[in-house]
Amino acid sequence: MARTLDTMPPTKTEAPTAARPGRRFRQSAGRQHHAGPLTYVLLAVAAFVSLFPLYWNVVAASHTGERVVEAPAPLLPGSRLMDNLSFAWNQVDMGEALINTTVVASLVALSTVMFSTLAGFAFAKLPFRGRGMMLSLVVATMTIPPQLSVIPLYRIITDLGWFDQLQSVVLPSLVAAFGVFFMRQFLVEALPMELVEAARMDGAHSLRIIWHVVFPVARPAMAVLGMLVFVQAWNDFFWPFIALTPDGSPTLQVALAGLGAGNHSVDHAIVLTGALISTVPLLLVFAFLGKHIVGGITAGAVKS
Repeated sequence: MARTLDTMPPTKTEAPTAARPGRRFRQSAGRQHHAGPLTYVLLAVAAFVSLFPLYWNVVAASHTGERVVEAPAPLLPGSRLMDNLSFAWNQVDMGEALINTTVVASLVALSTVMFSTLAGFAFAKLPFRGRGMMLSLVVATMTIPPQLSVIPLYRIITDLGWFDQLQSVVLPSLVAAFGVFFMRQFLVEALPMELVEAARMDGAHSLRIIWHVVFPVARPAMAVLGMLVFVQAWNDFFWPFIALTPDGSPTLQVALAGLGAGNHSVDHAIVLTGALISTVPLLLVFAFLGKHIVGGITAGAVKS
C-alpha cells in the first residue's frame, strides 16, 4: 500500500486559464454599447460633407449667373430662387420631362428587379447544364463599355421607328447583369434549398414557389436593387441624349442639356436651378422609402 502511494505520480495543479477571446465576445454580446463624443463628431462631419453640395446648389440657384461665377462664391441664399425656378421651368418643358423620366425610371426599375430576381433564383437554386458558364458570361458582360453598343442600338431603334420615343430608352435597360449577379449572391445565402423542396413536396408549381417563397425572401434585396436602378435610370444621360431630342419626348437629363443656354454664354445659375429640380424628386422618394429599404436590409442581414 505504501509502495503504491509512493509510486503514484504527483498530480499537476492546473493553472487558471485566461478567458478566451470568444468567451469574452459572448459575454459582451448582450451589452449595449454607447457611442462616444468622437463618434458624434465624425458623424456630424460626414453629414456636413454630404449635405453641403446640396445646400450650395440651393444657394447658387437663388443668385444670378454672374454672382455664381464670382470669387469668392456665395455661401448665403439670395433672392432670385423663385424667379430662377420659374425661368428654368418655362425655358424647357420641365413638366413633360419629369413625367417622362418618372415613367422611364419606374419601368426600368420594375423590369430589372423582376427579371433579375427570376434569373438570380435560377442561377442560385436551379440545377441545369451550363449554369456556371452562363453565369460567367453574364458577369463578363459587365466589363463591356456601354459606348460599344451605341451604334447597334441606334440602328435597331431607327429600323423599328422608335427614334425619339420612350421605348427606345426603356427596352435596352429591361435587365442588367449587375442585378442578376446581385440577386444570385443574395439568394444563395438567404434562400434555403430545403424551403424550395418543401414547397415542391406540397404540390406547389414553379410560379407559386416564386411568388410565395422566392419573392418574400428576396424582398430586402429587391428593394435595394430597385432603388439603385431607379436612381441610375433617373440620372442616365448618355443613351437618352442619343435616342431622344429636347423637342420631342425628352427625359429630364436631356431637357437639362439645353437649359441656361444663351447667345454667347451659359447661365450657370439656371443650370444649377434645373439640377435642383431634378434632385428634389429623388430626395422625396428616398425620404418616403429609405426607412423601409434600410429596415429590409437589416432584416435580411440577420440570420436565425
